[in-house]
Amino acid sequence: MSRILDQRILLLVISFLTSLRSTKVLSEWKKCGDQECETAMSRVQATTDYLGPDCRYLNFKTGEEIMVYSKLSRKNENLWTGSKGKDFGYFPKDAVKVEEVFTAEEVEVLTKETDFLCLHGDKYAFE
Repeated sequence: MSRILDQRILLLVISFLTSLRSTKVLSEWKKCGDQECETAMSRVQATTDYLGPDCRYLNFKTGEEIMVYSKLSRKNENLWTGSKGKDFGYFPKDAVKVEEVFTAEEVEVLTKETDFLCLHGDKYAFE
């Protein structure tokens, strides 16, 4: 009985550590078009296919259009956040080219823990 309990505790610890890894903060700061990061900053076009490492990332194919809503700054400036249809997530800025800029003025704001959670349907989920 004790051995089964030990195995369950070990599985719980492994599950918890996996959850922490998948929700790690990618940057403490981001640049947006407004304080709430609700205004689209630009429209970009994918120059390459991209498949992200987990559900926080936006997957796309060459030629698809993406609306950009924020850009991580300071610690991790190579990731932008945007949407393609109903899909939303992070992607490398080097995988796209800017087609149209909607706002030239950028506001730097602190990120929130919820910026780095995966959204599945109507619920936030840990991977």
